[in-house]
Amino acid sequence: MSKGGRQQQARAKIARMRAEEARRRRRRLWIGGIGAAVLLVAAAVGISLAIGAGSGSRLDSLSTLGRLGPAPAPGPAGPEGVPVPAAAPLAGLANAATGQPVDQVKCQTSEQTIFHIHAHLTIVVHGTARQVPAAIGIPGAQAQSTQLGPVIGSGTCFYWLHTHAADGIIHIESPIHRTYTLGEFFDEWGQPLGPDRVGPVTGPVTALYNGQVYQGNPRDIPLTAHAQIQLEVGKPLVAPQLITFPSGL
Repeated sequence: MSKGGRQQQARAKIARMRAEEARRRRRRLWIGGIGAAVLLVAAAVGISLAIGAGSGSRLDSLSTLGRLGPAPAPGPAGPEGVPVPAAAPLAGLANAATGQPVDQVKCQTSEQTIFHIHAHLTIVVHGTARQVPAAIGIPGAQAQSTQLGPVIGSGTCFYWLHTHAADGIIHIESPIHRTYTLGEFFDEWGQPLGPDRVGPVTGPVTALYNGQVYQGNPRDIPLTAHAQIQLEVGKPLVAPQLITFPSGL
């Protein structure tokens, strides 16, 4: 074969290799796009399943509530960087769990980190905010002083759902991945929760979940990552209080 023929054959081989590499690249991009789409759909389905954990639960637009009053005043920033309501606690800890398992949620000597997320709870009674106290889920709690107020740093044990400060942040720190609910948190607190009661306060309960109306038993509200939950007892109804989760929460 002449030199010119060999060069032409080499160029043809290089062209075929480049074409094959281009096809492989397009295939990888196509498969990657399919995978990303599947992940997005799975995430959406997971959120929908979590919301629908309770029978008949769904999310509706805030507009279904009519005109709302202003959101509760945020209060000063607390030790976790989240506002602490300048108000009395909804209830104390006299009936809180003291170490025994509650709803199969255990209390362990150290905090768990395999599944570690946070949600925020705001409670409003007749238009006025009430505190979610620190030390729910931490029997024998020991407070530490900080420039921004006290924070619970230790205790006899830590339930997988607990609060370190009176800022409404619920710490979900569990050795297993599962969806926990607001009802389980209230059971640790030793306080009732239902469509017509939040702790010691009775009356129609309106539940908001991430800026939407939760239609269903508030006990079934899932404690998902960065969920912003608001329970309102009676009227007037107010707009949801939205917080910014600091880095680390």
